[in-house]
Amino acid sequence: MRTRALKQKPTKAAKSPAKSAQGKSKPAKASSNSKIDGLIALLQAPRGASLAAMMQASGWQAHSVRGAIAGAIKQRRGLNIVSEKIDGVRMYRVAP
Repeated sequence: MRTRALKQKPTKAAKSPAKSAQGKSKPAKASSNSKIDGLIALLQAPRGASLAAMMQASGWQAHSVRGAIAGAIKQRRGLNIVSEKIDGVRMYRVAP
């Protein structure tokens, strides 16, 4: 039985060396952290912030904002976030 040599596909680094040289991944992480910091700033206001306000400030969809509150803010940063309905609008804030 004869075996045939398989061609190896080039790796991503070999396909696009310009991207790896520019370091595109680091600014995305810094941008994400600054967006999280922006959400925390909104949540620290005395009244807090609505989901719509946080969506507009971050440019994220609703499920992404709620995920950031649950993961990056509550779990990783250890902040206690409370939510309450004020005038029919759900408001989120950092508990004192």
